[in-house]
Amino acid sequence: MSELENIVFYHIDRAIRSYRHLAQQRFKSEGIEVTVDQWIVMKCLVENPESTQMELAEKVFKDNASVTRILNLLVKQKLIRRSPSKKDRRRTDLTITEAGMNVIEKMAPIIEENRAKALAGLSKEEIDLIRKTMSQIQKNCTE
Repeated sequence: MSELENIVFYHIDRAIRSYRHLAQQRFKSEGIEVTVDQWIVMKCLVENPESTQMELAEKVFKDNASVTRILNLLVKQKLIRRSPSKKDRRRTDLTITEAGMNVIEKMAPIIEENRAKALAGLSKEEIDLIRKTMSQIQKNCTE
């Protein structure tokens, strides 16, 4: 069996965890009481306002129960609103509140700084290669 240091997925996981830790620390230092996962759900909802909860779960790579917990916390924080759908009464519409949009706007420059810090020293070509490589790994794992 290979040593951890020789396993590429160990390095991928470590990089992701380091980035998430950096992001969470920066949010906290700016007084933002939103987790990385909550931000991802909110951002996904802004980009896909008609999404159902199940569609959100697919888009953010979380199980439905995890997304339910995240949404419950966001509703409690008044960052999103649940309301009965006017189109389908079996469905609940999810909407970002004004407070939620303010949080997203406040977080935008922090997120850009985090990304810049994490990608410092990498060329555009290297970043494109990482994106292509990660996409291929994902494709391999889902086929």
